Amino acid sequence: MNVFLYAYILFPMPRAATTSDAFNAVAEPRRRQILDYLALQERTVSAIVAGLGLEQPSVSKHLRVLRDVGLVRVRRNGRHMLYRTNAEGIRPLYDWTKTFERFWAHQLSRIKERAEAKSKTPSNN
Repeated sequence: MNVFLYAYILFPMPRAATTSDAFNAVAEPRRRQILDYLALQERTVSAIVAGLGLEQPSVSKHLRVLRDVGLVRVRRNGRHMLYRTNAEGIRPLYDWTKTFERFWAHQLSRIKERAEAKSKTPSNN
C-alpha cells in the first residue's frame, strides 16, 4: 500500500466548515444561486429545483445549511414548505461588504476620469 495514500486515510485534510456561519455558507456557489433566486419571491423546494435546474436532494441540503445559519426562513403552507430570504440574517454580509464600497467607488471614479480624459484628447487618425 502506498504510504502517502495511507496517510490521507489516517489524517484527512482539515476542511473549513461550510455550515458554521453566513460567510462560510455563501462561499458555496449553489447556495448563492439559491439565495439570488429566493430574493425575487418565496418559493417551494420543487420551484427552486425547476427554476435552477438542480437536483432536489442538493437543493434540500443547501436550504438546510442556509436555514441553519439564518439566511433563509421557512414557513409551512398546507403540505408545502415555502422558503424566503431572511434580510436580518443577510445583514452581516451586507455590512461587511459595505466596508469595501469606498474601493469600488474609487475605481469607478478613476474609470470615469480616464474615459472623460480620453474623450477630450484629439484622435491621432
